[in-house]
Amino acid sequence: MTTLDDRTSSLTGPTVADVSGPSRLAEPDETISAEELRLAARNHGIPLEALRYDVTPAGLHYLLIHYDIPELDPETHTLTIGGAVDSQLTVTLADLRERPRVTRQVTLECAGNGRALLHPRPVSQPWLVEAVGNAEWTGTPLAPLLREAGVDPDAVDVVFTGADHGVERGIEQDYQRALPVADALRDEVLLAYEMNGAPLLPQHGAPLRLIVPGWYGMAHVKWLHSIELRTEPFEGYQNAVAYRVRRDADDPGVPVTRIEPRALVRPPGFPDFMSRRRVLRQGPCTLDGRAWSGHAPVVAVEVTTDGGRNWAQAELDPGDAGDAGDFAWRRWRHEWVATPGRYVLGARATDASGRTQPVEQQWNRGGFANNMVQRVEVVVPAE
Repeated sequence: MTTLDDRTSSLTGPTVADVSGPSRLAEPDETISAEELRLAARNHGIPLEALRYDVTPAGLHYLLIHYDIPELDPETHTLTIGGAVDSQLTVTLADLRERPRVTRQVTLECAGNGRALLHPRPVSQPWLVEAVGNAEWTGTPLAPLLREAGVDPDAVDVVFTGADHGVERGIEQDYQRALPVADALRDEVLLAYEMNGAPLLPQHGAPLRLIVPGWYGMAHVKWLHSIELRTEPFEGYQNAVAYRVRRDADDPGVPVTRIEPRALVRPPGFPDFMSRRRVLRQGPCTLDGRAWSGHAPVVAVEVTTDGGRNWAQAELDPGDAGDAGDFAWRRWRHEWVATPGRYVLGARATDASGRTQPVEQQWNRGGFANNMVQRVEVVVPAE
């Protein structure tokens, strides 16, 4: 990784850093910028009506691409495991397919989900609440390969490198993230080559990606080509700078890791084109949605129809039934009788660790792990 902050070079031409500005906060009355619109057009969230699917279709799953989608040939692609190991391993996709095959349902959520709702707004990908999806990922467990390579007893971090390359905040880099050795050796961590029963799509990391159940999306490195074990903590940009919860620019912050509990409402009725406010007919209505957490299984969801003044317990579908497992979202539902008026719907999840969604979010400079309760505006017209 090369830092380009030093502008004292004797070169007279521009440097790579000249295309990459520092992080900043939006001014109080600043609207979404052209750069943010470009990011929002390139990336996309799940349409909230797609919360009806237990497994999110690949084309509806949220998508965040830091740099460019690399061009990789699955026939020649290899994965190298090296660094602090007894012996380096290099495996092909065909080699991985011959290993034990596992399919897991895993909910992925972008660490910046909800960022655009904060005040002041961190200027970056302007997520509202839609940066989530729940897919079936198929691959082979990572831990056996690490053990086969022979993990050095002094190793502390496992660094995963993708083939996507770019510049971020003045630093030219391949996308890299690290996990502590103990987390990388969890049984549920996968080297995935299929999504929803089909080969990975290019935008979802083809031909190979990492799946780290329970962690925010930045840990699920796409276009994976190398794994390196290190005996010192990894200080790469995406670990040490980008994905940290900090109060201000000088705060070293704490790393973003596991997904905070969240519930989303599948908006009822039908929408206004521009505002997305919902119009709902009078009468009985089943409100429903999905809830998830990366810390522990969701054990309760509460629903409000009056913007958080009052809450009612929702019914949860079984979370441990079938093939879903502990890292997939759970459906919830609540029966409501809609009468004429204006309403603000929301839902909040509580997990088995005791974590509950806040109604008002604690602010942080990067807009990370923002799980405040969603607001869905609904109008029930008089007939």
